[in-house]
Amino acid sequence: MRPFFYFISYIMESFNELITKRRSTRKFTAKELTQDEVVILLKAALKAPASKRSNPWQFVLVDDKELLRQLAFCKEQSAQFIADAALAVVVMADPLASDVWIEDAAIAAIYLQLQAEDMGLGSCWVQVRERYTATGMASDEYVHGLLDIPLQLQVLCIIAIGHKEAERRPFDESNLQWEKIHLNKYSYPKETRHECGEGKQ
Repeated sequence: MRPFFYFISYIMESFNELITKRRSTRKFTAKELTQDEVVILLKAALKAPASKRSNPWQFVLVDDKELLRQLAFCKEQSAQFIADAALAVVVMADPLASDVWIEDAAIAAIYLQLQAEDMGLGSCWVQVRERYTATGMASDEYVHGLLDIPLQLQVLCIIAIGHKEAERRPFDESNLQWEKIHLNKYSYPKETRHECGEGKQ
C-alpha cells in the first residue's frame, strides 16, 4: 500500500497542472454540452465553500441561443463571445444571506471554471457587477430584466462555457510576479523606501 503522502503529492501535482493549463477561452465551437457534463459543472459550483455555510449563491443556466445572444449585450464590450458559448452560467447571490456574498459567489464561479478546464472545456468570466451596457444601463439591471431574476439577488458575473475552438499555451511560469510575495512583513521596493520613511535616521 502506498503511503498517504503519495496521494497528497499526486493530487497537488494534478492541481498545479490544472491551474497552469487553464486560460480564458473566448472562441468556442458549435458543439453542445451533454446533460452529464452540465451536471458535473453544477456539482462543482454547489460544492463551493461559503462563509458560515450560508450558501448565498444561486445560478441561472442559459443554453437558449436567442438568450445567449441577448446576454452578449450585458456589457459595452468584452461580452460578445457569450453568444457563441454552449452554456452561460449567471452567478448571483443574496446580500441579505451573507455580508460576504461577493466572495462566496466568486469562489463558486472559480470552481465552475476549474471544473470546466478539468473536463477539457473552455470558459471565461464576464464581470457584471459594477459594469454597464452600451446604453448606460447597469449590467446587473439588464441581466435581471432579461432573465426575470428576483430583485434581492445581485448578479456578480457570467461564466461562458463551451468546447474550445483552439488550445491556448499554458501559463508561462517565467512571468510569475515573485516581487509581489512578502515574508513576515511588507517589503517596499528600494526606490520607494525613502518616501515611506524607511532608512531615515
